[in-house]
Amino acid sequence: MPIPSKTITPCLWFDTEAEEAAKFYCSVFDNSHITYTSHYGEEGHEIHGKPAGSVMSVMFELDGQKFTAMNGGPLFKFDEAVSFQVACKDQKEVDYYWEALTAGGEEGPCGWLKDKFGLSWQVVPTVLSDLLTDKDYAASQRVMKAFMQMKKYDIAALHRAFEGT
Repeated sequence: MPIPSKTITPCLWFDTEAEEAAKFYCSVFDNSHITYTSHYGEEGHEIHGKPAGSVMSVMFELDGQKFTAMNGGPLFKFDEAVSFQVACKDQKEVDYYWEALTAGGEEGPCGWLKDKFGLSWQVVPTVLSDLLTDKDYAASQRVMKAFMQMKKYDIAALHRAFEGT
């Protein structure tokens, strides 16, 4: 008998912005859509305190990856302990995701950023791992030194560091 596969779905806790966030993320990533939106009812109001009819959770997919966003109130906030990596094949993708996800948010070091909802992302060129794991240790260390000084990754600068130019 085959063992069923498990699906891991990140659940993102928002105060009241779950629907807005899901719509935003779906607008940023291709092949993305909202699959279901649920609403609070009268039951449990004494616990959740949300108005009946307000959005409780939004299920959505970003390029095939399932997510749930829920409006749970102001109790929990995002921090950098959890982030989502966006692997980018070229500088055009790095620039696109960086600009889209930092809009209303903030830039961080080494490809990290926070979006306007406070969620942390890493916008990383796929070539970075090749450059950092190359058998030429000195070259990989030059790449490390270069990217530690960057906010948004500059792939051409990473290659120049690798080559020592």
